[in-house]
Amino acid sequence: MVLASELRAGMALRIEGHVYKVVEAEAKAGAAKLGGVVKSKLRDVASGRLWEPHFRPDERLEDLELSRRSLEFLYAEAGHSTFMDPQNFEQVEVPAALIGDAEQFLQPGTLLPVEFYGEQPISVVLPDTADARITETAPPAHSGQDSTWKPATLENGVRIQVPLFIAPGELVRVDLRSLRYLERARVPHKKGA
Repeated sequence: MVLASELRAGMALRIEGHVYKVVEAEAKAGAAKLGGVVKSKLRDVASGRLWEPHFRPDERLEDLELSRRSLEFLYAEAGHSTFMDPQNFEQVEVPAALIGDAEQFLQPGTLLPVEFYGEQPISVVLPDTADARITETAPPAHSGQDSTWKPATLENGVRIQVPLFIAPGELVRVDLRSLRYLERARVPHKKGA
C-alpha cells in the first residue's frame, strides 16, 4: 500500500480491479479547514484511457510490483506492437494504446524496457525524444520573428509544427510526450571522410 501523497509518475496501481499506470501526480496543500488534495493522471492499462482522479493525501492505494525486461521492437500492426526477448526469442504483443502516438517513431531493432505486471505488459518505457527527417514543408524563411511556425511532415508521416527556418530534408528532434518540435538534431560528423 502507498499513500496518495507518495504517488510518482511511473508507478502502477490497482483501483477497483483495474490496473493503472501513474502518468502524473501533484500534491496541493490545503488552506484553513480544507485538507490537501493529490491531483493525478492515470492511464488504464487495459483500454489506454486517461482518468484524472483526486485523492486525499492520507488515502491508501494498492501499488503493484512491476518487473522490467529489455525487449527488441519488431513491428507494429493492427492495434498492437510486437516485441521480442533477445534472450529466448519469445514474442510479446503490446497494445498500441499503451504506447500512444510515439509508436510511429519506433524503429525495428530498437531495444526498449517493457514493464510487466505478472506476465501482462503494461507499459513501454520510451525515450523522451526521437530524431526524424522532414520530408515536406514550405521553403525556409528567415524572419525577425522567432515565434512563427509552419506545418511539416516527418518521414514517418507524422505532422508537426516547426520554425520557419527549417528546410525539407533536415533532421529534427521531437518530444515524444507532446509530439512537438524541440530543436535541429545534431548529425555526428565522420572523421576522415
